Amino acid sequence: MTTPLLLAADAVAAAGITGSLPLAVAGTGAAIGIGMIGAKAVEAVGRNPGAFGKILPLAILGMALAEAIAIYALIMNILGK
Repeated sequence: MTTPLLLAADAVAAAGITGSLPLAVAGTGAAIGIGMIGAKAVEAVGRNPGAFGKILPLAILGMALAEAIAIYALIMNILGK
């Protein structure tokens, strides 16, 4: 018996977008993470402007780590895994 979910999975596989879906999810997650880090960094500097020198490097490091997830997903997508 064929369910609508299996039909949708077959349509996605036939379209050849199966590898792009995990990349899109990872990219979306990285974008949300970077946005949250940036927003909280701005909020922290707004509350305590004197801590700018300590907050900026941590925010940049956090953004780089969040972006690394998207880069790993891109590499895995290119390799086909």
